[in-house]
Amino acid sequence: MYAVIETGGKQYRVSEGDVIKVEKLNAEGTVEFNNVLMASDGAKVSFGSPFLSSAKVTAEVMEEGKARKVLVFKQKPRKGFRKLRGHRQPYTKVKITNIKF
Repeated sequence: MYAVIETGGKQYRVSEGDVIKVEKLNAEGTVEFNNVLMASDGAKVSFGSPFLSSAKVTAEVMEEGKARKVLVFKQKPRKGFRKLRGHRQPYTKVKITNIKF
């Protein structure tokens, strides 16, 4: 059994027991994803337009943190302009516990 969910502007293919990193959520304990695009149990496949109205995926919040640093370097030739910036994207690590559709 698996489902395709949308959160944080991205889509994830998940099944029960998967651990994924999503964009930072303001949640503690458990979280429900109601934006389910597709769900399948092996024999039956359901597609939404754009979302399935009765489907939901529940997950348990494991941790919150920041990803590795991404360096952004800008330079203009012959002008002496150089700029270095860093960015760490916050994330929430969740474990998928239940898929219902």
